[in-house]
Amino acid sequence: MIRYTLSCDHDHGFEAWFASSADYDDQAARGLVECPFCNSTAVRKQVMAPALSGTKKDAPSPDAARQMQAMMMQAAREVRDHVEQNFDYVGDAFAREARDIHEGRSEKREIYGDATPAEVKKLKDDGVPCAPLPSLPPDPKKAN
Repeated sequence: MIRYTLSCDHDHGFEAWFASSADYDDQAARGLVECPFCNSTAVRKQVMAPALSGTKKDAPSPDAARQMQAMMMQAAREVRDHVEQNFDYVGDAFAREARDIHEGRSEKREIYGDATPAEVKKLKDDGVPCAPLPSLPPDPKKAN
């Protein structure tokens, strides 16, 4: 099986699966490949990157993996520090305050605080933007 990214003469993009490259060519020549948006049969293949599977040679070395982990932990610390220094901490009133800001009942400002998983789900379901702060990674000076 082969998946092609296709587009029609109206520039609608879509994907389709074929048994082989020759199968696509045959169906396209007979006008059987059509755009699902406008039914145009003037369809062409788009440039695609091949799907390649990685090898063990592509895996990072243990030193590189440790460096990447250290960089990610440092980035998480920096994000959290930035939020703590620049946003208002509202404690366990986060869900209520986030909703009030979103709905215009409270002044617009950046906040952070605590919320239960149920409160976060309700905020997201209602379209109130929120995201968890990264957990504070262990202090690298105290790691063994």
